[in-house]
Amino acid sequence: MNRIVRFLLLAGLALSSLTVQAQSARLRAANKQFDNLSYVSAVRAYEEFLRTDKKKDAADTRDALIKLGYSYRKLQDTRNAERIYGELVKTYTDLDSEIYLYYAQALAANGKYRDSQKMYSQYGEKQAKDLRGRRFTVSYMDMSRFYQDSSSYRIQNLPINSRQADFSPMYYKGGLVFVSSRDESGVIKRVFNWNQTPFLDLYFHPDTNQLRVPGAGLVNSAVLGGGTETREESGEAASENKALSKAEIFSRTLNTKYHEGPMTFTKDQNVIVFTRNNASKGKSGKSSDGVKKLKLYSAVNKNGKWVDIQELPFNNNEYSVGHPAFSPDDTKLYFVSDMPGGFGGTDIYVVEYTNGQWGNPVNMGKEINTEGNEMFPFAAENGSLYFSSDGHEGLGGLDVFMAELKDGIAYKGVQNVGAPINSEKDDFGFITDKNGASGYFSSNRKKGISDDDIYSFRRTCKQLNILVYDAKSGMPLESADVRILRNGVNQDLRKTNKAGRTDLCLDSNTEYEFRAIKEGFAMNSVRFSTLTQSPKPVLNVSIYLERSENTVVKGVIKTEVNQKPATGVKVTLRNEKDKSEQTVTTGPDGGYEFDVKPNAPYTIIAQKDRYATKKAQYTKTKRKAQVLTDSLGLYGVGDVFQLKNIYYDLNKFFIRADAAQELDHVLEILKEYPQMQIELRSHTDSRATDTYNIRLSESRARAAMDYLVARGISASRLIARGYGESEIINGCIDGVNCTEGEHQQNRRTEFKIVAVQ
Repeated sequence: MNRIVRFLLLAGLALSSLTVQAQSARLRAANKQFDNLSYVSAVRAYEEFLRTDKKKDAADTRDALIKLGYSYRKLQDTRNAERIYGELVKTYTDLDSEIYLYYAQALAANGKYRDSQKMYSQYGEKQAKDLRGRRFTVSYMDMSRFYQDSSSYRIQNLPINSRQADFSPMYYKGGLVFVSSRDESGVIKRVFNWNQTPFLDLYFHPDTNQLRVPGAGLVNSAVLGGGTETREESGEAASENKALSKAEIFSRTLNTKYHEGPMTFTKDQNVIVFTRNNASKGKSGKSSDGVKKLKLYSAVNKNGKWVDIQELPFNNNEYSVGHPAFSPDDTKLYFVSDMPGGFGGTDIYVVEYTNGQWGNPVNMGKEINTEGNEMFPFAAENGSLYFSSDGHEGLGGLDVFMAELKDGIAYKGVQNVGAPINSEKDDFGFITDKNGASGYFSSNRKKGISDDDIYSFRRTCKQLNILVYDAKSGMPLESADVRILRNGVNQDLRKTNKAGRTDLCLDSNTEYEFRAIKEGFAMNSVRFSTLTQSPKPVLNVSIYLERSENTVVKGVIKTEVNQKPATGVKVTLRNEKDKSEQTVTTGPDGGYEFDVKPNAPYTIIAQKDRYATKKAQYTKTKRKAQVLTDSLGLYGVGDVFQLKNIYYDLNKFFIRADAAQELDHVLEILKEYPQMQIELRSHTDSRATDTYNIRLSESRARAAMDYLVARGISASRLIARGYGESEIINGCIDGVNCTEGEHQQNRRTEFKIVAVQ
């Protein structure tokens, strides 16, 4: 594979424990290519040495075989890797334990699971602390679980694929941005030493509807994509100049002579974060071992062009950072790194992202990360995290896995998505729509060597009809709400039709609960499990509702900072009359529903980690059998709120009367949440000097703080800070021609929540 995105760090892991001895000229030449990460050339040289040198030293032969096997491994040539590792295991008994691991992985990638199981067992004996040996040994005893839901998927190779690697698609404005090493320019282009293919660039296809090929064959079998770090580019090769579908260069600003990709976009698609080789010039562009590591960069779309390209602050010359994926609400960025302190080769990390500011990266933990390589994360709209791994039990190579996150933790472990998304080769770069019913992924399943292609998938529906009836009359109930809970967490809220029915497509290995709610009836629910499979294409469940004078309470929890539904919030309704409690956890729509006895006052409490607890008290309902709706807002640590209509006289910082009303709103919030601490932040535009702007903004922030202190807020709860022109939000920096309206966007006062309880 020739992708930057695959083994981010492994260039630095060349086998360094080999002893240096007198060597033939051929072996010295092969070792030089190996040390330069030129694995294609190294393979040729080692094979020639092993075939032609008659007086080979035994130690030289052993070392050459180990490096040859490693070179085939880096090139994703699993068949030749199997051949070489098989020869090593058959001939030598004093091999490092990694040789058995690599042999087991090559065998699995070639579909030889029984043989792979034996090698994993031997590896486990030699490396008892590495759980992969035991996990894969047990896993390969029964392969059926990997094929449990395979008949539900349809896979199609996309017409945008080229003869070179194409992988890691991402949704963008109705089309797909993807990574490719194609060269359509018709001119001489650099090639990547690692495997002698062109460097990676970002490409774009504008319309996913055009990617559906009528009558195209469906693929039901399953490689990987991902490039790697570069030591040097060398050599030149003529491009194929092959006519392809309507894929075009995504951005000539973002693409460089080295690797770019993969990438991710914010929800409004105005900010991109993308992977690129360390682009610094000179020595600073390389690590201490001479390798150009991978880094993450951001850019902003301004008038259709990507500008303001900047490094993310947690990049480092000594290790790689790549494979970005924004969370659905843009508050987090998942990424991959081989930074020190991880669990294995590459791990998945998460970092907070608030109003353009980055927090500190946090490892996702041992539930996600293994002793192997985790990479290519994708955060789906339903809150699930998809990623690829060769450390969790799978069919071979990289497999795609899914983890349901709760407060950032994979609380139910990870699940292999199974065939045919996964195969014995590398499968990665998975993205999906809101419902997980369709999407795209990358794989090298076709041939296995430098053959990454992008595939679409469509999941056929196993339908469940949910039928709601009046328990007394047996008649269907129209317009009843049906809340779908998946593994205990609220999901969609549906309405029944005239026949009292709503339906959904079932996921495998899932525990469902369906709650029916209708005014004038008591809430009722039914449970349903897909942990066991049914051969029936359509299934039915029925819910019967009894008439009741109870009150139905329903609402939505939102985040105050952007008024978007808040997922993962624990919502409790407490009956203040009998002190009973009901609890639900919100899903993507932030919704909740409760059944309340008549004439009972109640309190609703919304709680989520790093958010201020919200309590709302309600008196007795005025009439029976009614539906009450409400929305509650949560304030979270790191949230930044712009205070509108806070203006100052020219070159002045005194609070004017028209600013007082907005500050009074902040005053009310601080009184409602007595443990909340905030930072008052003042900004200027880029005009005037940096020193002047800092002083002016500090004075303005201090004036706002004094206003609140004078009205009873403890100064210990407040921080006043001026940022001058250091946090321009729209690219209007020094030297950029902007309108007065654009400059006004930067002259803003904000408050940021720094602590809650």
